[in-house]
Amino acid sequence: MAEIVRIMEGDVLALKKPHPCGANEWEVLGLGVEVKLRCSGCEHIVRVPRARLERRITRFVRRAGE
Repeated sequence: MAEIVRIMEGDVLALKKPHPCGANEWEVLGLGVEVKLRCSGCEHIVRVPRARLERRITRFVRRAGE
């Protein structure tokens, strides 16, 4: 069974593939079935299905509670 990834609003994530602007860090803006993310490089906002996002996370750059 797959491990559940705890994602909170305000977390900054590093993903496997970089955004076309060159940045690969994303801030979590909203949660639900889809997760709303903002690119740290160009401020572009996207929505990604939670299941797809959980597979693409390489690490947490910063947690929301820190």
